[in-house]
Amino acid sequence: MMKWLCCYTLLLFCALNGFGQNKFHISGTIKDGEGKPLPGAGVYLSGYKTATVSDGNGQFMLTNIAAGNYDVLIQMMGYLPLSKNVLISDKPVKIEVVLKDNTIQLKEVVIKADPNRARYLEMFREYFIGKTPNAEKCKILNPQVIQTEYDKERKILRVTANEFLLIENKSLGYRIKYLLEYFERDFTENVVYYAGHPYFEELPGSGSKRRSWFQKREIAYAGSSQHFFRSLYQNTTKNEGFIIHKMMSIPNRNRLPDSLINASIKRLYKPGNTIVRIGPGFSSPLNDSISYWLKQRAVPKSLNVLDRSEVLTDTLVAQLYKDVKTMNFNGDLYVINTRERESEDYTAFSGHSMTRPLDVPNYQISTLHILKGPIHFYANGGIFNPKSVLLAGFWAYEKIADMVPMDYIPNTKEE
Repeated sequence: MMKWLCCYTLLLFCALNGFGQNKFHISGTIKDGEGKPLPGAGVYLSGYKTATVSDGNGQFMLTNIAAGNYDVLIQMMGYLPLSKNVLISDKPVKIEVVLKDNTIQLKEVVIKADPNRARYLEMFREYFIGKTPNAEKCKILNPQVIQTEYDKERKILRVTANEFLLIENKSLGYRIKYLLEYFERDFTENVVYYAGHPYFEELPGSGSKRRSWFQKREIAYAGSSQHFFRSLYQNTTKNEGFIIHKMMSIPNRNRLPDSLINASIKRLYKPGNTIVRIGPGFSSPLNDSISYWLKQRAVPKSLNVLDRSEVLTDTLVAQLYKDVKTMNFNGDLYVINTRERESEDYTAFSGHSMTRPLDVPNYQISTLHILKGPIHFYANGGIFNPKSVLLAGFWAYEKIADMVPMDYIPNTKEE
């Protein structure tokens, strides 16, 4: 089973407003490095479908925004894209943005031939776009802006981009501009880390096509981490099909100490000890000893123990501040979505499938682990401090191809 997958993306929107609150605006001025205003710059609200363009004086305004923590994305041809964090509490916010020249765009670029580039791009697509059914109709339109780098010593694949990634999702009907902050695939730890800021645009389509998109968006939203945090905020998790348990990690008493294992393997491999390789059915005492200690090293250091007592929302969540709720806990939250089943492909091939008690059907199961608590979250399911959480299970399986905007409202006819 794959270890924790830090995929933020749904939680890394950082565009986190609440429902039914007072509305404000974000305004500002966009300038170049010499202080001259930049007209025609695109201004986007990360995680939403809200956008505008700077005027002749480089000024802009994003309106109808509730209190929350946001990232404003700026894009201008010839300049590096930029993300500016903005916190709205009880009044409008004004910012000033200075863009830097994109020297990669302005200069002729000589790209060294990398025989592994195609393979690295495919890995990136798999761990960024995903491998769900929706991912099959999702495409990165400008792969030429992607740079890949493989650290052979640490066995880490890093991916960067000097422009917004343009992603076309023909399954959900979105065109996404994605400002990639970082992407790392760690082959030693078998973990993927990535973070960034998406902006959503509607794809044009016929009436029947749009109805298909709306149905698939409803499915993508249902049971997602965004859906879970919204129901957690409203204290409706059980009514919406979520059952919450606690899972704790305890030391595995059947595993010997690392110091003993490593010392024994080193002793057996020392010069003068010849490893004898003989036919099937035969072995040597030295081979048997090495095999024993290698198997011992593969034994898990810890075991997960599931507490089947149901965790109630009102004991888990507190409201310390206006328009934001908070939770903190030890161990992991083990969340069962009783309204969605796991597919055979997910269970057999995704690498994210979670272990479950024998009496629990193949409901979708996810876990939530706190990296740095507490977690603060808003009514729309957005996380104030998204780098505080780590997701596993079904929530880690669903990536860019299954995202909907943070202002998505389910069970309604979209216009």
